[in-house]
Amino acid sequence: MFDDFDSDVIIVGGGLAGLCCARHLNDAGVSCRLLEASDRVGGRVRTDQVDGFLLDRGFQTFLTSYPEAQRVLDYEALQLRCFEPGAMVRVNGRFHRFCDPWRRPQHAMAVALSAVGSLNDKVKVGRLRKRLLSCKLEDIFHGPNISTLEALQREGFSERFIQRFFRPLLGGVFLDPELAASSRMFEFVFRMFATGDAALPSTGMEALPRQLARSLPAEVIRTRAQAVAIDGQTVRLASGTQLRGRAIVLAVEGPVAARLLRKVSPLQWRSVTCLYFAADEPPVSGPVLVLGGDDDGPINNLAVVSEVAPAYAPTGESLISVSVLRHLEESDRQLESRVRRQMVDWFGTPSSPFRHLQTYRIRYALPPQGPDEMEPVQKPAPIRDGLFLCGDYRDMASIQGAMSSGRRTADAVIQGLHGSNASVSRAG
Repeated sequence: MFDDFDSDVIIVGGGLAGLCCARHLNDAGVSCRLLEASDRVGGRVRTDQVDGFLLDRGFQTFLTSYPEAQRVLDYEALQLRCFEPGAMVRVNGRFHRFCDPWRRPQHAMAVALSAVGSLNDKVKVGRLRKRLLSCKLEDIFHGPNISTLEALQREGFSERFIQRFFRPLLGGVFLDPELAASSRMFEFVFRMFATGDAALPSTGMEALPRQLARSLPAEVIRTRAQAVAIDGQTVRLASGTQLRGRAIVLAVEGPVAARLLRKVSPLQWRSVTCLYFAADEPPVSGPVLVLGGDDDGPINNLAVVSEVAPAYAPTGESLISVSVLRHLEESDRQLESRVRRQMVDWFGTPSSPFRHLQTYRIRYALPPQGPDEMEPVQKPAPIRDGLFLCGDYRDMASIQGAMSSGRRTADAVIQGLHGSNASVSRAG
């Protein structure tokens, strides 16, 4: 390598942002090396195999309308399995289906009569949908920037509808039951739900980073390579190895980036606890998301994942995912017991007990997305000469944001390298 550089660009972090950055650099003919601390790429988008079940590390869905994903992913190869548009909402001790009447017009009357909200609330959903689908996506990024709760109140939704439907739905998306996330984030997500499907790859969410990794030459990715320090153009690994690059991209979570830069991270990340259970019979039939509209227990949202993507569970068994946004001070055993009791209250005592498979406590699940963090939505990638930040906390906190940040960072790196008049080596 010219001038004693190991590569033109060293990327620290093998999540979606880092992988997309590497892909764009490689496509542009810029040599790069991607360093991932763990045993495989994926970052927060990982899938484990436990007793024949596929367990995503935290309940996640892939929204097919993400523009960046449509550019770089092969949807057919992912074998996507889709949720029904809408949800089943637990209200006053009963379940009520609340479907998207624009995509499931045969359920329009049932939606109009649903106890989840008033007819006036549902009319206002239609008005909001029309407004957000008629504007450009960029208009949302530069639109009003208030809390989601304030935005919903300004739209005229009743408090009952906000608490029964929007709180568990958007609280599960943003990991924010107080609905403090920016209205820009809310409007973006609402539009994505309205124009595409919420889906799961048939082999788990990790299929997304695996597909991106396969698009790169094998020598680009190095796993079990934990970066412990950044010094100028040098990355030092826990093994003692030092790698030099003309540019360095930190595509890691904000707190990790702050630690490598010897700074205090100002971001207080959102956490979530995800519990997985196995059952002989599915407590809910069909690919539907279940929301806790009564807010009378730890469960915010629940899904029988195997009803959406059957390969997530062995033949003849069902896989249940439960997301809990609060009560993180409880022990795993205490929380599991409370969740199990609430499932029995919801669905009745099963013929055989729900079998607990795994509990994931994810401390850095999502970066904060309040109005302050969304001004601007897309943060600049360069932070000083030759050093760049990349990740969903630099954009919309989503799969879309991570992938978009990766591409934007690659563009900024290329511009910086060319602007420095450095000799850029061709990726091999």
